[in-house]
Amino acid sequence: MRRHGRMALAAALVGALALPALGQAAERGPVRIGLIVPLTGAAAQIGTDMRNGFMMAIEDAGSQAAGRKIEVVVEDDEANPSNTLTKARKLVEGDKVHALAGVLLASSCYGVAPYLAQKRVPYFPLCSADDLTQRKPPELMARFSWASSQDSHPFGEYAAKTLGYKRIATLAADYAFGWEVVGGFQRTFEENGGQIVQKLWVPLNAQDFAPYLSQIKRDVDAVYALFFGAQALRAVKQYQDFGLKGKIPLIGGGTFMDESVLPSMGDEAIGTITALHYSAALDTPTNKRYAQAFRAKYGKVPSYYSTDLYVIAQGIMDAVKTVGGNVEDSARFVAAGRKAKVADSPAGPVELDEMANAVHNVYIKKVERVGGELQNTVIYTYPKVSQFWKYNKEEYLKGTPYDRNYPPCRFCQ
Repeated sequence: MRRHGRMALAAALVGALALPALGQAAERGPVRIGLIVPLTGAAAQIGTDMRNGFMMAIEDAGSQAAGRKIEVVVEDDEANPSNTLTKARKLVEGDKVHALAGVLLASSCYGVAPYLAQKRVPYFPLCSADDLTQRKPPELMARFSWASSQDSHPFGEYAAKTLGYKRIATLAADYAFGWEVVGGFQRTFEENGGQIVQKLWVPLNAQDFAPYLSQIKRDVDAVYALFFGAQALRAVKQYQDFGLKGKIPLIGGGTFMDESVLPSMGDEAIGTITALHYSAALDTPTNKRYAQAFRAKYGKVPSYYSTDLYVIAQGIMDAVKTVGGNVEDSARFVAAGRKAKVADSPAGPVELDEMANAVHNVYIKKVERVGGELQNTVIYTYPKVSQFWKYNKEEYLKGTPYDRNYPPCRFCQ
């Protein structure tokens, strides 16, 4: 009897100690996360995918972590850098968010990161600007998405060694994301014996691709393209209309054939090979469940944009749990985020490197029609790819950042 009495007393004491902790979490109120996405304008579908992926992960976790409710405040920046900073100020100073996530454009990220660092607000971005986690890493940030050149490093090697291409022309959007993606591809393609013999840059507002398609050298082995959204739709359709499909193979960066645009394409996309860290057709139990649930909830296949935001939300939730809900300690909160591992995400295992950028699988994908729908069939996987690829980190960071003119086009004539 005395033994049972002591056990009951111990249980009561544990319960008494636990109740204040839960009460303290409740007293602190909800964890407020600001989410900036483009919900209007040319990138509205991408922004909708971003929001849906993020909210799905929060809802899958019961909209709570460590005894605190998770509250998401969404703002539309129209993919306009000047709007992004205004929306961030509103979320931080008006809504008093504990963290900020999202943002599509690299230029928007570079603009908002110093402000968030000044305000001591943790940042979990989607945007892939290379130097955000390389030469100019801001304080209090953890990136579960990617660096722009990260997925094209292995693809350059693949194009040279597996596809056997020797001479390639590039056709890409003329801004930082395009420069960095093409730069990563060019570097490894040429290091493995290939030659980039032509680099054509297309303005972001261009709708007619004829002036650029007409310049493509007809003796190249392939054309490497990099666009997203409406420009990707126009580029692949006009490539076929111009009579190039079937004559010069089309390959490209992952956003070119991402599921955000693929369902709106036709046979002109079939056979295109790209590289990215996600495919809705990825054949794993976790992704099958996720893709099926996403389609049931939102009426479409998940894109990389929705999936990266899903993973970002998972990383944030993990960090909230690690700090016991004490997100007010921003430094400890971000430190927990940087150590978070999403071992079984829809895209595969994700963890962060010492510069707070994702290390993830990169999938080489080929567009096929399966069951009446276009899909990105995975044909090869590069596991655990770092933003520094196979290079020494210190030596890499001493090098020139990828830009419009670097690497130089040594084989262009």
